[in-house]
Amino acid sequence: MDLMTIILAVLLIITALVTIYYWVDFYITGGVQVIEEEWYIKFEKAFPVADLWGLCACSLIGAVGLLTEQPYGQFFSLLAAGSMIFLALMDITFNIQNNLYPLIALSNQMVFELLINLWTLVLGISLVAYLWPILT
Repeated sequence: MDLMTIILAVLLIITALVTIYYWVDFYITGGVQVIEEEWYIKFEKAFPVADLWGLCACSLIGAVGLLTEQPYGQFFSLLAAGSMIFLALMDITFNIQNNLYPLIALSNQMVFELLINLWTLVLGISLVAYLWPILT
């Protein structure tokens, strides 16, 4: 197993843990919510099932598979990557359309949101770039 595979597996595990943290906080304290508007809350509430599948289940199964050198590791890691890219682009589009990124100057929650957007987009693309050639 090479170092890059280990790094990607660890990043997948971190992704799953941060996603769980995000949704627990979202529903318990609301501390990660950028604004308290009903339209924003409704949009965010559309994500938990997709996040729990793509960013948690696929990421964890993929990470275990990569670390144990099982063939399903690449498959589930690529499923996680596709989910990350899709969910990041949906979130980025929403944030742009609703002019939320300028809130970065005023809101730690929006800074966290930006970090999530960048993390999932970059990690998703990196997983595809690294793992796709291994499968072919």
